[in-house]
Amino acid sequence: MISQFFVLSQRGDNIVFRDYRGEVQKGSAETFFRKVKFWKEDADGDAPPVFNVDGVNYFHVKVAGLLFVATTRVNVSPSVVLELLQRTARVIKDYLGVLNEDSFRKNFVLVYELLDEMIDFGYVQTTSTEVLKSYVFNEPIVIENAQMPLGPTSIFMHGSKRMPGTAITKSVVANEPGGRKRDEIFVDVIEKISVTFNSSGYILTSEIDGTIQMKSYLTGNPEIRLALNEDLSIGTSDYRGSGAVILDDCNFHESVHLDSFDVDRTLSLVPPDGEFPVMNYRITQAFKPPFRINTLIEETGPLKAEVTIKVRAEFNSSINANTVLVQMPLPTFTARVNFELEPGAVGHTTDFKEANKRLEWGIKKVVGGSEHTLRAKLTFSQELHGNIMKEAGPLSMTFTIPMYNSSRLQVKYLQIAKKSKSHNPYRWVRYVTQANSYVARL
Repeated sequence: MISQFFVLSQRGDNIVFRDYRGEVQKGSAETFFRKVKFWKEDADGDAPPVFNVDGVNYFHVKVAGLLFVATTRVNVSPSVVLELLQRTARVIKDYLGVLNEDSFRKNFVLVYELLDEMIDFGYVQTTSTEVLKSYVFNEPIVIENAQMPLGPTSIFMHGSKRMPGTAITKSVVANEPGGRKRDEIFVDVIEKISVTFNSSGYILTSEIDGTIQMKSYLTGNPEIRLALNEDLSIGTSDYRGSGAVILDDCNFHESVHLDSFDVDRTLSLVPPDGEFPVMNYRITQAFKPPFRINTLIEETGPLKAEVTIKVRAEFNSSINANTVLVQMPLPTFTARVNFELEPGAVGHTTDFKEANKRLEWGIKKVVGGSEHTLRAKLTFSQELHGNIMKEAGPLSMTFTIPMYNSSRLQVKYLQIAKKSKSHNPYRWVRYVTQANSYVARL
């Protein structure tokens, strides 16, 4: 049970506000934003997803730069409320197509109608996009030429064809111009990898958190079949030989039928409208990391040191990594940093964040098989009395690699039950690998 629901912009502007029970003061949105904004002054790190101020429990998630917040004075399950906030954001995105401040403001009537159908007097009624279609009748105002961030999510691939990722900016209830509705289904295999290297570059820990995400625009709710690797194994009791993809554990969406999964690794389901995870999985077996990182720190004088960072892409040259960012904490007494890049380096940015003494190296695109080197010359304001290796690091890295997955899990085919010979919906399958925690110790 929740008392209030509201959505704030990054500036703290109240975009949507609904008070269901009148138990919490009206200034709760301002209280929440002030607490989150200045949290680091009162404690370490960012504000946690759940905290209490003056007897009011605040729950929040950040989606597409917007803060989705719920409040209550009673003791409720945090995981339930946080899941509600995530699902609410997903439903609103399904209806609006684009989740940003502009789309909220232009569709506030539709958003309030959705909230009133999803939550009644603080109690959840439904978070299903498909169920809501029977009760919500306002048409979304489509945001034309929405400014979406360029990157892997803006491109879908099918063989050698490329097309804009219309699933990112398209409403599941709005038709194409002229009243037509194009049958499409998008499947993303998204993997977030966590890898820790020691000072010699050897892997200490590695893990993959993956999900098969689906977004459906199919008319008539036809049944579909999704085939995965035949050598897919779950746990050690179902081992299928060398080279098999071994999942530690997995779970499936409630619409998935597993009648033939044990036999041929095929999932069958009638996909609901909108975006939903078909399958979540976790892998802790050894895998080849997409990047190798080597770091060297040398003292070059009483008040000077030099850091050398080498990043090598271990994937195929036909694949590119986007928005690569390397970060490294530097000694507290670092006063100045001079950077040296390779001759002819293009699309690189370097910065020294003096406030928190952090080195940042950004690379717009990294081609598979390539190697990049950065040298940073540090100048200290006073002599370091300890070991510089203990004062700096560890180095961390974030990136996104389209059409690549470390686990080798594959969607072998996506079959849609056709109503007629002329009914042939578009199918798009995409793979994306992202860094969840990619760390190198010094």
